[in-house]
This record gives sequence, C-alpha cells and structure tokens, in this order.
Amino acid sequence: MIKVRVPATSANMGPGFDSLGIALSLYNEFSFKEINEGLKFRGIPEEFCNEKNIIYEAMKYCFDKAGYKIKGLEISEIKQDVPISRGLGSSSTCIVGGLVGANEILGKKFSNDELLEMAVEIEGHPDNVAPALLGGMVVAIVEENKTFYDKVDVKSGIKFVSIIPNFRLSTEKARSVLPKEISLKDGVYNVSRAALMVACFSSGRYELIKHACKDAFHQNFRSGLINGFDAVYNKSYELGALGCYLSGAGPTIMAIIDEKDMRFSNKLKEFLKVKGLEWDILELSLDNEGTAILEGGY
Repeated sequence: MIKVRVPATSANMGPGFDSLGIALSLYNEFSFKEINEGLKFRGIPEEFCNEKNIIYEAMKYCFDKAGYKIKGLEISEIKQDVPISRGLGSSSTCIVGGLVGANEILGKKFSNDELLEMAVEIEGHPDNVAPALLGGMVVAIVEENKTFYDKVDVKSGIKFVSIIPNFRLSTEKARSVLPKEISLKDGVYNVSRAALMVACFSSGRYELIKHACKDAFHQNFRSGLINGFDAVYNKSYELGALGCYLSGAGPTIMAIIDEKDMRFSNKLKEFLKVKGLEWDILELSLDNEGTAILEGGY
C-alpha cells in the first residue's frame, strides 16, 4: 500500500496568471495498491468510480509513459480536505497524487521534473501542479512544450486566510468570461506587478504586497461570478490584510495577513454573518514540502 499526501494550492496570486502558485497547509491524501485484476475505488463518491476518474487517468498516463501494463489497481481517498471547484487546486491534488502514486508503483522510474512535465501535459498549465508537487511558491512557464520553473525562498512573517464560498465555480466557466486579447497597457500592468510579487515574497517587504496583488487579466472579469466578492475583498483590506486576491479561478478569496494578527479571521467571520454569507474561513501556512509519501513507496 502506498499512501500519498498532496497540498492545496493557490494559483495566479493576483497578476501571475497561469504562472505563479503557492502550496498551503491543507491536504488531500490518497492510497494506491496494485491488485491482481480490475479497478477498485474506496472512499470516493460513486459518480467518480470509473475509468474517467482524474486520479486513475493520471496514473494510467504515467504507466503508459513507462510502457507498464498494470494488472489491477485499487485507489482510495483517505482524506479530502481540499474543497472541490473552489480555486484551491483540488484537481491538481488528484493529478499529482495519481502520478506520484503510479511512479512509486513503478519504483520511482521518473524524476520530479519528469512528473511535473506529465502533470502540465494533463492540466494544461503549471501554476497549480508545480507547487502541489514541489511545495513552496513556484514560478513556472511552458516554452516549446517544456516546463521551466524556480522556487521562491519565501520570507517568514505571514499567513494565508482562505475565504471559501459555499458554492462551486468550474474552471471552464471562470475561463469563459475572460477576454481573448489584452492591451499593451494591461500587459505592462500585470508584468510589473507579478515581478513585484516575487520580489516581495523574496525580500519580506510585505507592506508592498497590496500593490503587487492587483490584476488586469482575470480578477475583474471573474469577480462578477462571485456573489459578495467586492464586499469581502474590501472588508479584508479594511481589517488589515496585507494583500488580497482571487485564488486560482475562484471563488475562494485569499487574504495575506501578518502571522501575528489574531483578530482578522474572527472579525471577518462576524462580517460574513452580518452579510448573510455562508463562507468558511481557514488560516493556513506555506507548505514547503509539496507531495509526500507517507507510507510504502521506495
């Protein structure tokens, strides 16, 4: 039995569309076992217990790359703390978990870089799968079908507050509202802020994060799909957030606060209650480890 833990991720981080992402201390755990025949699922909703299951598809992708014909497979979901379709990388945990589980069955045939290439091929972009696999804050690009990345040495002093609505928002719907083209002005706006974002996390000058979090590519378009977005976003800054942005495709809003701030979450909970918004609030920290083998493996 192989047991794998994969962290949640928060992608885009404001201006870093499809290229910036960070791993957080919220996890899904899976276990995998090669069996004599068939495909079995445990702890997974019935609607996903078939060959179109994204975990199985990722594992098969890895096995096919290795030219390995598996006899049978049992896939179990032990823990699902990462909410589905909320902008916290739930699908990436499945893709990365499946690839890593398959690679362990293969005896670690592939390196992390090779697994990342497979994950990007499946997902289509690296902003979630890279930090899910590698941990930390990752800058990643795809050029000529090859992924290039680097991890940012994030300075201490902050924590992340996930403000999670009680409804799902599919990535497909969130992408459908985006413009097909952007202006040079908006391009410069985002490039400069994405660069500042990386600099802030590297230097620890978190007083600049509020400027770096601004975006002209996607937030303004996607926020219209999220009831209460403006109210929660503005209140987060009013309560002292250092930065605030739409996590991934949404609908989760991510606030960055000082690690010593013990009032923010409770004050925000009071605000949400008054507004009648049934959203969850989770205080999280940076996960620097990425995907971990908890049991079995090589």
